[in-house]
Amino acid sequence: MNRKAKSTFIALTTTVIAIIVMASCCTTIDSASVGIRFKKWSANENLKGGVEGTCRGWVWFNPITERIFEYPTYIQRVTYDPFTVNPKDAAIFSMTPTLAYQIDEAKATDIFIKYRKPVRELEMGYIKTCIFEAYRTCANNYTSDELMANRARFETEVRARLDESMNQEGFIVREFTTKIDPPASLTAAINAKNEAVQNALKAENKVKEAEAEAKIEIAKAEGEAKALKIKGDGEAYYNRVVSASLNSLLVQQYAIEKWNGQLPTYNGSGALPFIDIKK
Repeated sequence: MNRKAKSTFIALTTTVIAIIVMASCCTTIDSASVGIRFKKWSANENLKGGVEGTCRGWVWFNPITERIFEYPTYIQRVTYDPFTVNPKDAAIFSMTPTLAYQIDEAKATDIFIKYRKPVRELEMGYIKTCIFEAYRTCANNYTSDELMANRARFETEVRARLDESMNQEGFIVREFTTKIDPPASLTAAINAKNEAVQNALKAENKVKEAEAEAKIEIAKAEGEAKALKIKGDGEAYYNRVVSASLNSLLVQQYAIEKWNGQLPTYNGSGALPFIDIKK
């Protein structure tokens, strides 16, 4: 290798080494995060837990003696694997929680000093422990039936315990939901009960429907009976009137047929025929 080539090689090597060193000595902290500068070995008594302070943007550090931890301050969301809890009656419920939380920037250094863990490790460590403790403590206040009947209240109580334990540590709970799966036996019992209720409602509705139809038929029959009575009374009245009229006429006709034309006489003021004779 000639002198020029050797110089070029040395220059390129030096540049590559400088780039690698610079890359290892520099990082960037997003504006929606907070960086924690940590001194690995610090004799400064004023540095609590070796934390020198917070930083953002381009951050230069000595990778031999320092580390930079990044804590996002925007909302984090995590869904945990299902785990079991036991109510008073020792039944086994499966819980699948989803948590949305946010790190309080003012307490970011306190979180690091106390736990010295990245965010994902905190989620699977401290935060997960808080969630399990809240579920199991609250579940012990319910029987299986009470837990199923008061799921919203149960979740509210769990949320309250999380707020109490996590907020004071610098983790702000923003949202919290739970998928609650009861034991298979309890699910079957609930389904059977619901089916029985539905069948009872169907039977009750059929009874009401039959009663309604019977009332309609009774009303219809009563209406027809009243109509027939009114019709019968009318016909009877008509027959009585006609019969009375016919009887009077028949009597007069019979009398006329038998009359010889002479008026009967009797002591008095004059003759009074029993039929009207027009003059």
